[in-house]
Amino acid sequence: MSIKVNIYNQKADQVGDLELSEKVFGVKANQDLVHQAVVTQMANERQVLAHTKIRSEVRGGGKKPWKQKGTGRARAGSSRSPIWIGGGVTFGPLKDRNFKKKINKKMKQKALMMAFSDKVANNNLVILDKLEVSEFKTKTFNEILKGLESKILNKENEKSRRSILLIDGESNDKAKISGRNLVGVEIINFENMNILDLLKYKNLILTKESIKKIEKQYK
Repeated sequence: MSIKVNIYNQKADQVGDLELSEKVFGVKANQDLVHQAVVTQMANERQVLAHTKIRSEVRGGGKKPWKQKGTGRARAGSSRSPIWIGGGVTFGPLKDRNFKKKINKKMKQKALMMAFSDKVANNNLVILDKLEVSEFKTKTFNEILKGLESKILNKENEKSRRSILLIDGESNDKAKISGRNLVGVEIINFENMNILDLLKYKNLILTKESIKKIEKQYK
């Protein structure tokens, strides 16, 4: 089984059609699996920043504050004790915490295919025959996106929020640099595809080259 879609050029003119594999772009959604894939990716990207010092890490406190007996005061071995002001912290967050999670490779791939299928089902997918940016210029690249939005993506007006993820089959530095300052636009390579970006951005633009690589890897 296959799904037939149109192919457009950079001027938003239809130049042909393409049959997408239903095994990749027609997968039934499973919210629990997608949620698990999202949580796993977010956990694996999480940085351990918070860290409190325990009594052995706090500076000072090497000398016993007073002798053990005869002063009438409670025994004390160090001024860095957690019960002293300026001492260590008991049960505080430490930098050696591990938030990593694991997910089966096939489950991760299945979640990606569900995200692709959702774009197709909601008409949020645009396929370009190729992406060619002749110069490092944001204005030129923005004009390409405006044409696609007005003719294909049916963007309501200029003030409506832009949300576009563009995946190219190969590295395209001119496109990346030209579009990196555009709000609501993300440009990544095929190798950097991930579930978070696919869910974050409403509209997805793929090149024919990226379609070939996606179907080859996941079909």
